[in-house]
Amino acid sequence: MIAITGGGTGGHLSIVKALLESSYKKNIPCIYIGSENGQDKQWFLQEDKFKYKYFLPSSSVVNKSLFNKLSSLNNIKNLSFECKKILKEHDIKAVYSVGGYSAAPASFASILSKIPLFIHEQNSKCGSLNFILKPFSKRFYSSFEKTFCSYPINKIFFENSRTRNKLETIIFLGGSQGANFINNLALKLAPILKKNNINIIHQCGKKEFEICKEFYEKENIEVDLFDFSKDLHLKMQKSDLAISRAGASTLFELCANNLPAIFIPYPYAFKNHQYYNAKFLANQNLAKIFTQKNDINEHEFFKLIKEMKINYISRNLKNILEENGADFILEDSLRMINYLH
Repeated sequence: MIAITGGGTGGHLSIVKALLESSYKKNIPCIYIGSENGQDKQWFLQEDKFKYKYFLPSSSVVNKSLFNKLSSLNNIKNLSFECKKILKEHDIKAVYSVGGYSAAPASFASILSKIPLFIHEQNSKCGSLNFILKPFSKRFYSSFEKTFCSYPINKIFFENSRTRNKLETIIFLGGSQGANFINNLALKLAPILKKNNINIIHQCGKKEFEICKEFYEKENIEVDLFDFSKDLHLKMQKSDLAISRAGASTLFELCANNLPAIFIPYPYAFKNHQYYNAKFLANQNLAKIFTQKNDINEHEFFKLIKEMKINYISRNLKNILEENGADFILEDSLRMINYLH
């Protein structure tokens, strides 16, 4: 039996999901250790493919006062000993950490228990926990390092991929929480896109849904407007260009779907990692980066859109990823510990 730990945000949890699907397909029993906080419960409380699930009262250490940091660290220490018992109870042979504060107790427990720890780092800039634990891990998987590991992406994004030939539909992606800057950009561009017969799909988040809806109705602009969708792969499939944040999961989902993008990295992300995520594709001439500013000139931005080499980028995005990222991680790691023969 193996354990997967980590979460807090959708980026981390999508990797958990991919590893779970791979282990389930291979008939490898799996438990999950996450947090009561963040999105962990929302994603996996009802997930019956896990044999067991544990949601612990863990919390983040960053952006806290010294007293609260010390309190969180003490909590992690106590939870690590609790996780040590969990790992022993289920005779866990390997622990897979995807990072985030949810991963801390079980990751430290694996080291204390001398159980092999395998880490997947989503972003171009290593998270604090993964940076600390990397020297203690059996293997460190990343799509941004010299030893490339294909990013674990749900196969549905590959299955709905297509090569784009022309620009007919743009999708604005601000994530399920929405992104104010991208929403404002979409609303400014909408009249120009309408004039040029370009369709709009817009993920605006719950907070600004009514504001965006009112605008589109007032301007009589047809739009596929939504806050969250379980069928994002279908929204992408209909699109020819994405204007998006640059979280790693979103970036590689776009690659899997062969969907070109102009990335607007979230400027306050840890170590500015979204910018460096996007730079990974931009350096290969497979994406454009637009740095977030206070003022948006919609006409200049539309010029950037028109300059995108849609067909060239779409064709070459096919070469970025393989479909079996999660399978590779499991097979590679379990062979290392002689779990697979």
